[in-house]
Amino acid sequence: MRRDEILQLPALVQDYLRYISVVKNKSNTTVSEYASDLRTFFRFLKALRLRLPTDDLSGIDVSDLDDSFMRSVTLNDAYEFLYYCKNERSNDAASRARKTSAIRQFFQYLTNNKGLLETDPMANLDSPKLKKALPKYLSVEESKRLLSSADGKNKERDYCIITLFLNCGMRLSELVGLNLSSIKSNNSMTVTGKGNKERTVYLNDACISALNAYLAVRPHDGVIDKDALFLSARLRRISPKTVQYIIKTDLEKAGLGGAGYSTHKLRHTAATLMYQTGQVDILTIKEILGHENLNTTQIYTHTNREQLRDAVNSNPLSDLRAPKSSTEDK
Repeated sequence: MRRDEILQLPALVQDYLRYISVVKNKSNTTVSEYASDLRTFFRFLKALRLRLPTDDLSGIDVSDLDDSFMRSVTLNDAYEFLYYCKNERSNDAASRARKTSAIRQFFQYLTNNKGLLETDPMANLDSPKLKKALPKYLSVEESKRLLSSADGKNKERDYCIITLFLNCGMRLSELVGLNLSSIKSNNSMTVTGKGNKERTVYLNDACISALNAYLAVRPHDGVIDKDALFLSARLRRISPKTVQYIIKTDLEKAGLGGAGYSTHKLRHTAATLMYQTGQVDILTIKEILGHENLNTTQIYTHTNREQLRDAVNSNPLSDLRAPKSSTEDK
């Protein structure tokens, strides 16, 4: 959300956004998402109070909402808003869960940090139940096919990008933000993750080989973003959209297009292959991926069908056969 749009929000919301940005160190993306969610919430509430139609909230000004308005908001208001989001805006459960989080944390801030409210009206606001879908990931053979699909004048760069995704489990924003100075002499790399938190990622032989091959051909003359590791055709830091296009194109070349794979699915692939094939423990994977909570990493403990089949077949009773029926004895 642009700065001029943020200035059109209620003063208390502006205070809250500065708080989560500066004190809580939330990313710009998170701050922008929460700003948008809270703006929609308060536009909806103002429309209800003024008996305005809710089919288009974009023209409703909420900059004048003051302390007394915030004190008037109830838990029922929040549930009415979430009902509206589901039935009139067709928001899925994940989108509504994010809005729930934004509302809950904002009123927690008004209660605990600002002291504006004696009791938090959103303390019992429940979040929509989310389906726990298993993450999509490439098999080892599919991963090799994807690596082999990198070709053309930027072959070394694209191969290196895919290699880092598949071996290090980086987020898209982390890969785009890599610098030449991120690469350390001890075969490690400093990665800046969510909330500007830095972590060290160690590079295996495949990563080192791919990086050396790319650095040997990486342009030097006329480079605008001189420290950026990956460069675009314009000699600037490569953009997230360009990386997404590279991955999408190479997935199609590898015969993996249309399967729902993406840059984030390559992160899933790295984590899943390390856990299932490399037998790396879940706490180690948590550190490699830069997860704040172990619960987030638990999705990679899913088992594939072969493991389920092997588990059943390993039962010591698996080779027993049913006794012959009485009719067969006759």
